[in-house]
Amino acid sequence: MLVVMACRAHGPYVPVEEFPVPPPETEYRIEPGDVLAVRVWNQESMSNAHARVRDDGKISVPFLQDVEVAGTTPSELSQRLQTKLKTYVVNPVVTITVEEVRALHVSVLGEVTKPGQYDLEHGAGVLAALAAASGLTDYAHRDQIFVLRNTPGEAKGPVRIRFRYSALASGQRPAASFRLQPGDVVVVE
Repeated sequence: MLVVMACRAHGPYVPVEEFPVPPPETEYRIEPGDVLAVRVWNQESMSNAHARVRDDGKISVPFLQDVEVAGTTPSELSQRLQTKLKTYVVNPVVTITVEEVRALHVSVLGEVTKPGQYDLEHGAGVLAALAAASGLTDYAHRDQIFVLRNTPGEAKGPVRIRFRYSALASGQRPAASFRLQPGDVVVVE
């Protein structure tokens, strides 16, 4: 009886097949850690070729000081800066380029060879996180791979999304097409 209790999954979960998938973004949204190039046409002194978005979501732009950029798209930011720069330049033309995207930072814990925190490419899935942690140990339950995700409005804590290794490895949807987000934790029991 005691052995059966020890093998049970810890807490409720949602199978990945039942987890609602948000629609994909049509345009990239700027995040802290990204590096932007802000170019004001014919105004080198107002341009910034290497502006890293700080943790507070802002960058420094000549003449404008600190500008909130996190959560905006490059085109939205371009329009906002053009409006603000009209005080200094007649008809400013601003081009925003995302030069470097911040790495996707996730934790991988439990029955993996090398548990830890890993920086992955944006758009990486659960299989990429497991590969970064050098795969599963001999003691891993291949049907008990979870992603812990904080979702807005969820007062009970993070949602546990369950994956099966066979579905991930064989490319079955939705498991293989699931994309990790910043702050996700992958746990293998």
